[in-house]
Amino acid sequence: MARRRTQKGGQLRAKVANEAARLMREHGIKDFLLAKRKAADRLGVRERSYLPGNDEIAAALTEQQRLFGGGHYRARLAHLRGTAEQAMRLLEEFQPRLVGPVLTGAVTEHSEVCLHVFSEAPEDVALRLLSNGIPYDISERRVRYSGDRVETVPAYRFIAGDVAVEVAVFPIACLRQAPTCPVEGRPMRRARLSELAELDGG
Repeated sequence: MARRRTQKGGQLRAKVANEAARLMREHGIKDFLLAKRKAADRLGVRERSYLPGNDEIAAALTEQQRLFGGGHYRARLAHLRGTAEQAMRLLEEFQPRLVGPVLTGAVTEHSEVCLHVFSEAPEDVALRLLSNGIPYDISERRVRYSGDRVETVPAYRFIAGDVAVEVAVFPIACLRQAPTCPVEGRPMRRARLSELAELDGG
C-alpha cells in the first residue's frame, strides 16, 4: 500500500511539474510558486507532498523546450546568449556574471537576460549605460543567501533590441558569495564572459 501511494505521489508530482512548466512556457509566468499553485489547482492536487520542487519544474521546462521548441528554441537561446554577451562586454569593468534561465537553458519566449555586476558605486553602472545612450529603469532586487539572510540590491533594466536585460548591482565582496538559487536552493550558478562560449547550445 505504501509503495502504491509513493508511486502515485511520484506520478502526481511529475504531472504538476509538467503542467507548471507548460504554464511558464506558454503564458510567460516567471514565478515558480505561482506556476506550481496554478498547476496544482488545475489538476486538483491538494496535498503538499505531491507538489514538485522548483528544480523539478525547471527540468520539465527545459525538456519541453527541447521537445517542442526544436530549432526555434535553439535559435532563441542563442539569441538571448548573444545579447547577454554584448551586455557583458559593455559592462566588462564591473566583472559581469550571467545568471538565470539564459545560463541554464530553461528559456521561454518571455525570458530576460539577467546579469550580476559588482561595484561599490551602483551609479557608475548607470553612468556606463547613459554614456552609451542606453535608457534604463531602476528598481530593486531581493536576493536570499544561506541562513535565510535577505538583502536588497539596486537593479537597472533596459531593452537591447527585442530582449530585456536586468543588471543587479552587488558589492564587490559578493563576488565570493553567490545568492541562493530560487530553483535549486544552492548557491546560484554564475558564468563569466569567458565561459559563455563553452555553454551547451541546447
